[in-house]
Order: sequence, then structure tokens, then C-alpha cells
Amino acid sequence: MKYTTVHLGDNKIELFNSFLGKETIKVNGEVVSSIYSLLGAEHRFSIREDGKDVECSIQFGFGMNGVVFDLYKDKTPIIESEKKGCMGLFIVFIIVFSVIFVLSQI
Repeated sequence: MKYTTVHLGDNKIELFNSFLGKETIKVNGEVVSSIYSLLGAEHRFSIREDGKDVECSIQFGFGMNGVVFDLYKDKTPIIESEKKGCMGLFIVFIIVFSVIFVLSQI
């Protein structure tokens, strides 16, 4: 499912996050990073600006309102999200509880 789109100069950066934990980053329609993660992962990729390759990174995580992300271009923050809260811990608890419940039914 598409999480959000960020327009950075002439580049269109799209962020996807599936229910099964697959995080995908597309730049101008091309997949530049794809990682499976339950609690968030860091994605590193390059974009083209003014004829030069520029290093970028996106870090997915959890905040009070659910999934959040930070975007950095050349180590300079472009978007920083609030990550305080217990959402990540709550999700881990639900996963562990679900696995224990399923195993107890076998």
C-alpha cells in the first residue's frame, strides 16, 4: 500500500509499506530500495539533482500515530517525524501474543 509521496526537486519519491512488513522506495517510478522489516528499517539510495548523484536515506519507524519516516538528503534532514510513544512496543506485544496463542492451539 502506498504510504506517501514526497516531491524533492524534480524527483518523485514514493514510499510503500505492506501489512507483511515489506518497505519499498521508488524514485521516479523505479524501485531503488526494498526491505522486509517489522519495526522499521533504513533505506539508502541516490537521486539525481543538477547532474549529480545525491545520497538519500529514509528511516521507517513507529510513532503515536502509527508509521512515520525520516528523510535525509546528504545527511541533512528534509523530513523528521515524531517517534515518541509506545506503538512499536504495542505491535511487538501483539505479534508475540498472537504467536503464543496460535502455538497453544496446536
